[in-house]
Amino acid sequence: MTEVGAVMKALKAALKARGVHYAELARALDLSEASVKRCFSRQTLTLERVEKICAVLEIDLLELVKLSRREQETQRFLRLDQERLLATDAQLLSLFHLVANGWTYAEIRTDFDISERALSRQLARLDRGGLIELGPRNRLRLRAPARFEWRANGPVKRRHAAAAIGEFMTSPFSGRDELLRLDVRELSDASLAQLRRRVERVASEFQQFAEMDSTLPAQRRRSVGMVFALKPWVFSILGALRRRT
Repeated sequence: MTEVGAVMKALKAALKARGVHYAELARALDLSEASVKRCFSRQTLTLERVEKICAVLEIDLLELVKLSRREQETQRFLRLDQERLLATDAQLLSLFHLVANGWTYAEIRTDFDISERALSRQLARLDRGGLIELGPRNRLRLRAPARFEWRANGPVKRRHAAAAIGEFMTSPFSGRDELLRLDVRELSDASLAQLRRRVERVASEFQQFAEMDSTLPAQRRRSVGMVFALKPWVFSILGALRRRT
């Protein structure tokens, strides 16, 4: 789900909770009821109208944003049947990855070796699975959570994670934009917990950058992989030196 989608869903939930109908909202916005419904379905409400709706609901924008964030947090994962669908078809998984990263139908056709017929068929499968919305003129919109995570032991990770990490780590990491560091130090439990929180913040920033850059043309973006690994660990050569007790 996109940021805008989460805000719209939070607005709808607030309207339902307050018992406010579209007809009442239409009067407050000086629009027809049909126009209000269209604004919600197409997610085209202006900031000014959102503020007016908040006034009707007697909530402020900050509260609405908090509600939308909670909505996104509750939808961190795809449904299990959606993961199963993607895990069974590598091409389908790849196309979902592209749509989730803001690629348009035309950009996919230009840059990837897939026929128009095959692309339309696969996108229709993603649409039926509730992962994307395939609109008029092949307009693509993500319906999955914007910051989704694969389940730790879910179908996609079981099928592809080991191969993906192995392929990623075979690189020498010697390029200008590449970075690989392995440090082993001794930390207290408190320091380890604090470090983990900082790593999670960096991961969140990675997602935020990706969301902002998804509006750029595909030609101005590069696919970037990032792996975080942090755990209590002793290198085997040190373990061999440790006195047995």
